[in-house]
Amino acid sequence: MNGKIYLSFKPLKTAEAIVVGNEKVIYTGDSEKARKIAEELGGEVVDLKGKIVMPGFIDSHLHLSSLGQSLKMLNLKGTKSIKELKEKLKEYVGKTNTSWILGFGWDQEELGRYPTKKDLDEVVNDKPVLLYRTCFHVALLNTKAIEIVGLEEGEDADPETGIVKENALEKVREAINEALTVEDYKHFIEEGAKFVLSQGVTSVGFVSVNKKSLRALLELDKEGKLPIRVFVYLDPSLLEGLKDLSLTRGVGSKKVKVMGIKVLADGSLGARTAWLSEPYEDSPTTGHPNISKEELREIVREAHQLGLQMAVHAIGDKTTDMILDIYEEFSAERNRIEHASILREDQIKRMKRLGVVASVQPRFVISDWWAVKRVGKRRAKWVYPFKSMLEEGITIGFGTDSPIEPVNPWESVYAAVTRGKFEGIETYDYTKDECLSLEESLHSYTYGSAYIMHAEDELGTLEKGKFGDFIIVDQDPFEVKEEELKDIKVLEVYVSGSKNY
Repeated sequence: MNGKIYLSFKPLKTAEAIVVGNEKVIYTGDSEKARKIAEELGGEVVDLKGKIVMPGFIDSHLHLSSLGQSLKMLNLKGTKSIKELKEKLKEYVGKTNTSWILGFGWDQEELGRYPTKKDLDEVVNDKPVLLYRTCFHVALLNTKAIEIVGLEEGEDADPETGIVKENALEKVREAINEALTVEDYKHFIEEGAKFVLSQGVTSVGFVSVNKKSLRALLELDKEGKLPIRVFVYLDPSLLEGLKDLSLTRGVGSKKVKVMGIKVLADGSLGARTAWLSEPYEDSPTTGHPNISKEELREIVREAHQLGLQMAVHAIGDKTTDMILDIYEEFSAERNRIEHASILREDQIKRMKRLGVVASVQPRFVISDWWAVKRVGKRRAKWVYPFKSMLEEGITIGFGTDSPIEPVNPWESVYAAVTRGKFEGIETYDYTKDECLSLEESLHSYTYGSAYIMHAEDELGTLEKGKFGDFIIVDQDPFEVKEEELKDIKVLEVYVSGSKNY
């Protein structure tokens, strides 16, 4: 009570008090009435003393186990040279005793060139090293790692340089994950969930979930160790098992729900592995799909037979064409496109007609500061067209793809509202009309994310009957300058009305 509580953002509704009972919101409105209800029910009264409350953020697309794992990995984001990369690697190796040296976050655009295995071997030659590019679609291995995984030359692998991409990288990941146990995954997920909660995120869409991750998640839920809600999008390899059990969408508990299947259909713009309908502006390649149309169609068919939701990664517009062709064959409510990074106007209209929704990552706009260089000025207007999708009537949910982008929701809100204006990013010059209002951004990060995960009846706003998942922040987002949005801090987090952080 005695606060400013944002109940929803579209429409913008506020109250000065809220009562949560039996995990759900049972009253919103006047402070004194709220106090009386709480006292009659023997509840706890919290005096906000004017503080700001809003619905918990819902990150519709992240990798929870990878995030937990990355918290202990070498973080190379912001590294500006090969020399600096080697220095950071040397320092990290001196402080860790893990069997594999794992890191992430380098970008050849900032380093001046692609790093090579020779660079790594000069620092570490007695342990395997794997360093992911910032997009996690490309990685660099040292000689020891190449020997262990038995890397052979192919379209996506170059043992001479140590660079691996897409499907070849997936095989490397599998080799590493083979050594991990369910207990390891439990540790990663628990650490990731705690960190997510500390950032004001109360629900997540956990994508690309493998068998060990699923087991770990279910065990943590049973043990009461999950502080957040998790909507699960499984790896296609688990489809057979789902068919045997006849599992369908929504199976689970209050904290864990199986929602659908996630497919990685192409790569990234940064690595030029996203599949475009025309060649890249700075390379003769068009990129390529990671899966054939026939394979994707079969996965979608089997998922739809089980009533599961589809979530398919599409960075390039050619990939989106393939996905929409297949979605049109299998009409189902709220099929998802993940990222939707390059979208033509005709594709946006087609998505609306087919009832397709999208999980978008606004922070990509700032991280991909070189995007215009990749697609050229003519196609620049197709880059992350959030406003165009909303104006067409497409529901979008926000996500971070963490650990690829920071989990902190205010970084994403800031990016959606400003689109690199204050960083001097070229994309802004061509797409300033795609900037979202603060209301649109916060709505997409709460109700929008809930909607694309079939959870809008229980989450996304603080209306009566919904779960009491909310956060207390140090500033009213509607009273700060837009360049200060990313500096807002989360003070407390409540899930089901209980203070968890």
